[in-house]
Amino acid sequence: MSLPRSPRSRAALASLEAAAVSAREGFACMFSTSDEYETALIAQRRTQGRYDQPKSRWPAMMFVGCALMVAGTVLLLN
Repeated sequence: MSLPRSPRSRAALASLEAAAVSAREGFACMFSTSDEYETALIAQRRTQGRYDQPKSRWPAMMFVGCALMVAGTVLLLN
C-alpha cells in the first residue's frame, strides 16, 4: 500500500539519503594497498619521533666480543 508523501517526509527521506551517502564516504580508504598505508603510517610515526632510539654501544661491543671468541677458538684449534 502506497501512501502519499508529505513535503516533510520527503525532506526527512532526502536527509536520510544524504546521511547514508556521507556514511559510505567515511568507509572509503585513501590508500589503494596495505603497503601504501603502512608506508604512510611509518612516515607519520617517524615525524612524531616514535622510532628514534638512543644510540647504544651494545651491538658493537657484542660484535667485538664474538669476533674475539671466534679468533681465540681458531687459534686454540690450530
